[in-house]
Amino acid sequence: MGILSWIIVGGLAGWIASIIMGRNERQGCLMNIVVGVVGAAIGGFIVSLFGGTGVTGFNLWSFLVAIGGAVILLFLVNLVTKNR
Repeated sequence: MGILSWIIVGGLAGWIASIIMGRNERQGCLMNIVVGVVGAAIGGFIVSLFGGTGVTGFNLWSFLVAIGGAVILLFLVNLVTKNR
């Protein structure tokens, strides 16, 4: 995937994950992109541990993996920042 595809998938995945986790009002567009791209890497790693293929391109499976990874990332961020 090219850099533009990573930005688009990351932005959308980060936005949907922030809605799922209830952080949408606290995140901006740039943070959604960062969360989505890092979430795609996390989701791809987790899926590959179970023998599947992670993020393979601009398709529905990659998008779902990115959303799952972004939700995991936001869950971990919530655990760390909840006590502050």
